[in-house]
Amino acid sequence: MSVWPVQHAKARFSELLDACLRDGPQVVSRRGTEAAVLVPIGEWRRLQAAARPSLKDLLLASEARSEALVSPRGQARR
Repeated sequence: MSVWPVQHAKARFSELLDACLRDGPQVVSRRGTEAAVLVPIGEWRRLQAAARPSLKDLLLASEARSEALVSPRGQARR
């Protein structure tokens, strides 16, 4: 992963994009501090899909259980 100062990234964006597609993610820095990453769209979509749980995962998760929210039968206050 290469680091591009923002001035070079702006001036040579086509080269930055080609390097991203050819070599993978490219880091853009501002004043010596890493500020952003340019990643190929395929990798971005893969990361987005991995970060989003499926409906099945949500339903099977222990946090999805609602038994604790309902009082036992016959013991509810009126």
